[in-house]
Amino acid sequence: MQPESEKDRGAGPHGSAQTSGAPVAIVAGGGRLPIQVVEHLERTGQDYRILAFRGFAAPELRRKAHANVDLLDLKTIMNTLDGWQPRSVSLVGAVRRPGFAALLGAYSALRNMQEVKEVIARGDDQVLRGAVMLIEEHGHRVVGAHELAPGLVAPRSLSGSLAPGEDDRQAIALGLDLLASLSAFDIGQGAVIARRHVLAIEGPEGTDRMLRRVGSLRQSWLGLRRRKEGGVLIKAAKRGQDLRVDMPTIGPRTVTEAAKAGLSGIAIGAGSTFVLEQEETLRTADRLGLFLVAVDLPWMENAVG
Repeated sequence: MQPESEKDRGAGPHGSAQTSGAPVAIVAGGGRLPIQVVEHLERTGQDYRILAFRGFAAPELRRKAHANVDLLDLKTIMNTLDGWQPRSVSLVGAVRRPGFAALLGAYSALRNMQEVKEVIARGDDQVLRGAVMLIEEHGHRVVGAHELAPGLVAPRSLSGSLAPGEDDRQAIALGLDLLASLSAFDIGQGAVIARRHVLAIEGPEGTDRMLRRVGSLRQSWLGLRRRKEGGVLIKAAKRGQDLRVDMPTIGPRTVTEAAKAGLSGIAIGAGSTFVLEQEETLRTADRLGLFLVAVDLPWMENAVG
């Protein structure tokens, strides 16, 4: 689904044309990504409004937010965006998916009940796309955080001082094949591969907890850490993923967790993965003895850069 152009969309829901002088609306969830996007907007002198989700957005972001709302209060969310008349809306940051009944109740206030049931039953990607569709139906243009702050996206040249070995390259190739084949099932964006063995696939728990799970598997029965056993974290966007929502993200903490899990390195999708605090992330990888590389994804024709 591609966003409409300013020319195609014309006037907003209340009939007033949305111009380039209007603010950017950041609908903010958890994590560092929304903070870094806002910092970029401030550095570049762009006007913005923050709509922060209670219980998810960081305290520092909630304090500077122009509105704080509950995740499932869709009427307030849409009324707020309609009032701001932003030039674009970006959904940035992590949220935990509510239960089926809660989602059904929230969406059914604005959409056909049967349609909502079908969307929610299809998985997290479809729920996110449903949110994008709802915002677009109100006349707003939805953009990805990578369009607002392209400098946060991993370039193809991204690399630490260490390089993957032959076993690592085989693990990366297998991991990419695995993630591509799992895309249709709307499963997570990460996997841990050691040589030709799949150690873990990311689920709803997220990358950090998946890495801790791998680390726990590598402890002896005495509770002592075994020697470093190697393996690679592969983090990549799904086949057919809309990069405007839920783009894969890593940062210094990801590298630290990968090191604790005994991995030898990390491979991420070039042009389709956020790297928070990029310089610090690379320094952390070098300091902990992990390689960090960006690799091309054959299925990501619209990758950035």
